[in-house]
Amino acid sequence: MQGGSSTMVNVELNKKKKIVILFLLITFAFAVFALVMASKALGERHTPRLYTSATTKAMRGSIVSADGFHIATTRKLYKATVNTRNIDPGKKELFVQLFSIYSGIPAKKIRQKLAKRQGIVVLSYDISPKRAQYLKSLAFELRRLGVFVEYETPSGDTILHGLNVVESGEARVYPYGDLLTPLIGYPRKFEEDGYTRNRGIKGLEKQFDDSLQARRNGYTYAPRDANNYKRLTKESLFTPPLDGYDLQLTIPVTLQIRVERIADAMQAFLGAEEIMVVIMRSDDGKVLSLASSNRFQPTQIKKSDYSALNTGALEYSFEPGSVLKPLVFSILLEHGKVNPFDIVNGHGGRFKMGRKVITDEHKFNWISAENVIVHSSNIGIAQLAQKLDGDEFAEGLRNFGLTLPTGMDFPYEKRGVLPSVRQLNAEIYKATTSYGYGLRVDLMQLIKAYNVFNNGGKAVVPTVAEQLIDPATGETIALETDDPVQVLTPSTAERMKKILIKTVREGTGVGTITPGLEIGGKTGTAHIAERGRYVNQYNTSFLGFANDTQGHRYTIGVTVIRPKKYHFASLTAVAVNKKVIDMMVREGYLVPDPVAAALEETEAKPQH
Repeated sequence: MQGGSSTMVNVELNKKKKIVILFLLITFAFAVFALVMASKALGERHTPRLYTSATTKAMRGSIVSADGFHIATTRKLYKATVNTRNIDPGKKELFVQLFSIYSGIPAKKIRQKLAKRQGIVVLSYDISPKRAQYLKSLAFELRRLGVFVEYETPSGDTILHGLNVVESGEARVYPYGDLLTPLIGYPRKFEEDGYTRNRGIKGLEKQFDDSLQARRNGYTYAPRDANNYKRLTKESLFTPPLDGYDLQLTIPVTLQIRVERIADAMQAFLGAEEIMVVIMRSDDGKVLSLASSNRFQPTQIKKSDYSALNTGALEYSFEPGSVLKPLVFSILLEHGKVNPFDIVNGHGGRFKMGRKVITDEHKFNWISAENVIVHSSNIGIAQLAQKLDGDEFAEGLRNFGLTLPTGMDFPYEKRGVLPSVRQLNAEIYKATTSYGYGLRVDLMQLIKAYNVFNNGGKAVVPTVAEQLIDPATGETIALETDDPVQVLTPSTAERMKKILIKTVREGTGVGTITPGLEIGGKTGTAHIAERGRYVNQYNTSFLGFANDTQGHRYTIGVTVIRPKKYHFASLTAVAVNKKVIDMMVREGYLVPDPVAAALEETEAKPQH
C-alpha cells in the first residue's frame, strides 16, 4: 500500500508540473502577443495619407509682337517612364502599340528603348501637355487591361509602377520660326532642382531674361480622396504660380514679315552677304522693323548659323562712307562755318591734299556747298571739313551718338571707333573722316543720327521693347527711355532736311522717289578693309526718311554687306529702300498725297 501511495503522489506532482508549464507557456504567448499589439499600436502605422500636396511650376514669359502675336513662348515638358519588370510579357506588344498611338513616337523606337535595359526606362523627355493628358488616361486603361503586373524584389517587397507621366521642365517655342531673329536671340537650357529651365543667351531673350523668368512656383495642400485626387475644401492651401512677365515689342509681325521677304529677295538678287533694314518712327523712336536677311531657327541652331547669331544692325560696325557727309555738313552749319550757297572748288574731280589724292565719281569745277551733299562730292566735303577744329569735329559726331551706345534695350551693342581729337586736327584725318573713312559705326547709330534731321533737331532713343505685361492680371509696366536731346537747332535740322530731299530728287537717291511722299536721304558706298588694306569689296547704305501729309514720319536705314552684282549704293541700298517704301504704302503706313503725286508726275513728264 505504501508503494501505491508513492506512485499516486508522483503522478499528482507530474500533473501539477504540466499544468504549471502549460500556464507559463500561455503566459509567455500572451506576453508576446501583448508586446506585438503594443508595438503595432504605439509604432508608426503605414496608413494612407489623408492629405496630399503638389507644386505647380511657373513658366517663362512670352515675347509678344505689337499686333499681339506670340513670337516666343513656353510650353511645359513631361517625362514618360515605365518599369519594364511590370509589363506582362504577353501584353508587351499591346503596350508598345498603344503608347505609340498616344505619344506619337514610332513603335520601333519604343521597342528599342524597352530592349536596352530592365527596370525603369525613360520613353520620352519631350511630351507635350496635350499628349501628357492622353498618356495619363492611357496609364489608367493599361492597368484596367492587366498590362501591368506586380513583381517581387529579392527582399520580398512587391512592386507595381506601370506607366508614369510627370512634369519635367519647360521648352521655348518659336511659332514663327526664324522671324525677327537674330533680334529675338535664343536661350539655353539649365537644370533647376531636376527641372529643365531656359535662360536667355543672346538678343532680347538675354536683355530681358530677369523679367521673363518664372517668378514663383504654385503650391497646393489639400485633402485627398481614395484615388489620391485633391479635394479643394476650406482646409486647402493654394498659392497660384506666377509666370514671368510677357515682353511686348514695338514691332508688328505683319510688317516685319514683309520687310524680311524684301531683304531675302534682294540678298539673292544682289548676291549680298547680308541685308539689314531698320524702320523707326521719327517722333518717338519706336522701331517698327529691324530685319536681316541672315536668320536662324532659335531651337535648331547649326554650325552654319553661327555667323547669323549677331544682330547686325547693332553688332556689325563698319566704315559708313558718304552717309557721314550730311552729319559733317550739319556740324559746319551749326557752327556757322558754311553757308549752303557758298561755292566750292571741285578741282575737276581730282584733288591732291598732302600726299593723298581725293577723287569724285562726278567731276565738278565749281559746286555749291549744299550740292556737295546732293552730288556726294568727296573733294567738296574734304575742303569744307577743314573749317572745323578737332574738338568741334569730334564733339559734333558724338552729339549725334557715334561711338556711344544708342540707349536701345539690347545687349552687346558695338560702340564703334572715332579718330581722336589730335587726329581730327590733322588735315588728312579731317578729310577722310568727312566722307566716312577712318571711323566705324553701326546701322542703328546712323538711324539715330539721321532721325535728328526729321525730328526738329532732337535725338531720340530707338526702342524695340514697348512694355512688360503681367500675364496673371494683365497689368502693364512701361519701359522708360531717356528724354530726347536737342542735337541741332530746329533751323539747322530743317535746312538739312531740305538738302536731303533735294539729294533724292536730283542726286544719288533718285531711285527712291515716290510721288506724293516727302522722301530724303543719302547714299554711302565704302570699300571694306581686310588685314589693314582696302579690298575690292564694298558695303553700301542708304539713310533717310519718308513722310506723308497725314502725320506719318519714319526714319529708314538700309545696309547691304558685300553685294556682288553691283557695288554702288544707288543700285543696291536705294533699290531695297524703294521696295520698303512701296510696301509701306501698300500696307497703309504711308499715304501719298494724290494732288502732290499728280503734280510731281506731271512735272516729271518730258515737255513737247
